[in-house]
Amino acid sequence: MASAVECTDENVREYLLYRGFTSTLKHLDNEIKADKEKGFRVDKIIDQLQQFVQSFDLFGMKEYWRYLDRRLFCRLEDVYKSTVTKLRTSLYRYYVINTIQKGNVEKTQEFFQKQVQELQGQAEWRDWFILPFVPSPEQNPTFSVYFSRQWADTFLVSLHNFLSVLFQCIFDADVQKMIALTDENEQLRQMLFTLQTENPEQRNSDQMVHHKLPLYVQNMDRLGDTELVSCFQKAVQVKEGLPASGQISTSETGSSQQQQQQCSNQSTNQGTNHKPRNKRIQEHEKERKELFSKPPPQTPEKKVEVVETEPPPETCTDPPESSTSRTNGAGADGGGLSAEQPFIKLSQEEYGEHHSSIMHCRVDCSGRRVASLDVDGVVKVWSFNPIMQTKATIMSKSPLLSLEWATKPDRLLLLGSGVGTVRLYDTEAKKNLYEMNIDDTHPRILSLACSPSGSSFVCSAAAPNRSGNNESASRLPIPASGQLLLWDTKTVKQQLQFSLEPEPVAINCTAFNHNGNLLVTGAADGVIRLFDMQQYDSIMSWRAHDGEVYSVEFSYDENTVFSIGEDGKFIQWNIHRCGVKQSEQLLPQDATGPFVLSGYSGYKQVQVPRGRLFAFDSEGQHALTCSSSGGLIYRLTNRETALERVMALGGHKAPVVTVDWCSAVDCGTCLTASMDGKIKLSTLLAQKS
Repeated sequence: MASAVECTDENVREYLLYRGFTSTLKHLDNEIKADKEKGFRVDKIIDQLQQFVQSFDLFGMKEYWRYLDRRLFCRLEDVYKSTVTKLRTSLYRYYVINTIQKGNVEKTQEFFQKQVQELQGQAEWRDWFILPFVPSPEQNPTFSVYFSRQWADTFLVSLHNFLSVLFQCIFDADVQKMIALTDENEQLRQMLFTLQTENPEQRNSDQMVHHKLPLYVQNMDRLGDTELVSCFQKAVQVKEGLPASGQISTSETGSSQQQQQQCSNQSTNQGTNHKPRNKRIQEHEKERKELFSKPPPQTPEKKVEVVETEPPPETCTDPPESSTSRTNGAGADGGGLSAEQPFIKLSQEEYGEHHSSIMHCRVDCSGRRVASLDVDGVVKVWSFNPIMQTKATIMSKSPLLSLEWATKPDRLLLLGSGVGTVRLYDTEAKKNLYEMNIDDTHPRILSLACSPSGSSFVCSAAAPNRSGNNESASRLPIPASGQLLLWDTKTVKQQLQFSLEPEPVAINCTAFNHNGNLLVTGAADGVIRLFDMQQYDSIMSWRAHDGEVYSVEFSYDENTVFSIGEDGKFIQWNIHRCGVKQSEQLLPQDATGPFVLSGYSGYKQVQVPRGRLFAFDSEGQHALTCSSSGGLIYRLTNRETALERVMALGGHKAPVVTVDWCSAVDCGTCLTASMDGKIKLSTLLAQKS
């Protein structure tokens, strides 16, 4: 592994020299000299520890060991922790023995004074506190073995072997992981190939088109260029003369056969008069037959046209009416779905630990953990790879209204309450790190967004709900007042308050771009505002929806912004031209809310949107939205109609209220959460065209 690192460093040096980046090369050399891992060379690490011991640098030795523990030893299983502890104890003893052998009694006493809190409760150090006061410790039976050269050499060799095996295991684990991922990718490719070859509808479609070719296609391998154009025009004239019912009269059939005979005669005359062309056609006859024996993919409309075109009597095996009815029936059953689905749904799992309607459901940046919040204020942190497992459960006395994953580190979770507080929760340690009091006059924390840099987060605080504490009630026509605040995650202090023009209003949704330089917000007054996070100022704002803005996101290229509002519209906005629409589409109510769950005896549960109503895939070409029975995937278009429905995930018995799409792994993972507390996790494999 050390040789691989050295080879990589040398390649980087050669590249920098080739490009003339001498300043960068100097910085690289300085960083390599200060590298604590020493290029994964065990002998260099041992030399560094011995240097600390020989120079009596206790603090440097401890800090270096802590670094190795954080960087390397923490990856080991629990069974090896005792070995690490023994090596650390031997290192401390090696340091103490060296201070006595060199006659530096002050450093010996300093060691026990600084380490007394850590070592006094350990049995292996109980007898060592008298060491500074023993006249001849090298002759004492308890300590004499540690003064021998054999013990020192044994310790150094043991540490060297341990680090060598550790580095080799880490390197082998990474290699094995890459091999496993490669094998899994190959299996998925084989699965995709099998699904495509075993699709019965595609086989039936291919067979039908193969036996119902138009006249100009059947004779194409026998005609020259001039004759092909002539017969193509005549075949089109025949097709346009067909009755609407698809039946062909006797006279029309005779006319068509006469035209076909004329085409054949022209082909014969052409072959007699122009032998070079006939020779060329014969040479390519085989290639043309192979080409047209495999029909090209055709849309259902093209299939209908082929059926209505006059076929040769000997190849027409099915009546045109039956084929037409089958095609129309397939289109009706499709419900507007595209003929080609861009994804294959490999699996769909269910997370059912919640007992009430979901408000938020978000995947962290690494794609390893999910945080979900229900209307009862219960937060579940869970993982789904390799198995679905709950990692932490967060209960709160005060109602929780919003959540957001921190970006750096991604184990931290921001929780916004209904009493004006935001909590920073460590999902690994399972404890609250901080609780920030935002504003008593605006206690409802409606939205949280963490900057990609991880240094700050944006918090939207709103005035109390005038319809009471019921967050599921319908919203009032007069927007509530609110604040948009920027908080520093390191100092845990408020940095500034953004100006909301023309009046302070509740911000429902917030989103950063990829580098955190831009922030887009959607408010209760229907206005979208774009902020420059370097100047902390509003760049532009425009009236986007009739009613509130429920959800807003940047596009993949970040030149546009997508939004969903109370008016049920999904709109794409150009951020370079204020208020200019690029596309617009009206969505059904079950995609935009308010969401309604009906029960027995006329009972209805109503929930206004709180979480994300749409999410994009990794390439920004498809969008996932809510529906009454599961998530719907649309293809983004460049036309006035923004969306084209391509796939339904399904699986839900209650309306889906929030979605998320994780693209951190090779296979995309779609999360759809519904009002019955169920969360469906659908794993998709993209079909590359």
